[in-house]
Amino acid sequence: MPLASELVESCTSVFTLSELHAYVRDVVDNPDATAEDLAEVLKLDPAMSVRVLRTANGSSYGFPKQIDTISRAVNVIGVQAVRELVTTTTIGQTFSGMPSQFMDAARFWRKSLFCALVAEKMATSCGVDHSERCFIEGLLRDIGHFVLYQTVPQRAQSALIEAGYLEASLAEVEQSNIGCDFAEVGAELIRSWEMPVRLEQAIRCQLSPKDAGEFELHASLVHLAGVVADIEELEPSRRPAALPVSPYAITATGFVLTNLPALLTDVRTQLRDTLSLVCPQAMAA
Repeated sequence: MPLASELVESCTSVFTLSELHAYVRDVVDNPDATAEDLAEVLKLDPAMSVRVLRTANGSSYGFPKQIDTISRAVNVIGVQAVRELVTTTTIGQTFSGMPSQFMDAARFWRKSLFCALVAEKMATSCGVDHSERCFIEGLLRDIGHFVLYQTVPQRAQSALIEAGYLEASLAEVEQSNIGCDFAEVGAELIRSWEMPVRLEQAIRCQLSPKDAGEFELHASLVHLAGVVADIEELEPSRRPAALPVSPYAITATGFVLTNLPALLTDVRTQLRDTLSLVCPQAMAA
């Protein structure tokens, strides 16, 4: 059976990020860089520039139709928020064109954005520093499945059906049928993209946050957001009465489960706004 790294290597030429993402990452990680530096990079992609301007002129920032330069838009939105937008858009573009008879790409992307928003809002609720980082962690929580459905689609589909029929853990069935699970594959893809170790470990250890070491908080948030996103996809009649989350993740984050209904109300509203900017075709998914 193939290793997770082998599956990723088999499609590395397909699963690549745009040069713009790399440029933005370099600017954001440079402590001496300014908003003007980031604006100059964004100008390399007119479509991305439009998205940034639209975001800055959105009602949530209180400057409707007044922001007319990229540098001012960066100042209004914030550097990290711009990085979120660029990452979300470029990854979405990377996967939206992938043909797969087994996967609905628009639906997959909608769920990923939902998970991202849940993770970020949970982090904020728990008082996590730099909670905006958790958006990307939630966004990429399920990215391993896209690789599985492109490389071993029949086995991935069989695992999904079998897990549902047996009411078993999907990851356990994937381990048995494929030799690795979606969390391992997603982590290997993130590693191949040379993204931060924190992000890689948050995805790799989402099923067992206690194994994430110094990154247990981030793995726990991905775990919680992922469970919520999975349940959101179910018909109301099939949703469990109690959230099937790891008690360890609850302890590690300090998240108060009674806060979840209000949090989800905010997320569903924000999801519509986010999809309209970065992936309109997923709104109907």
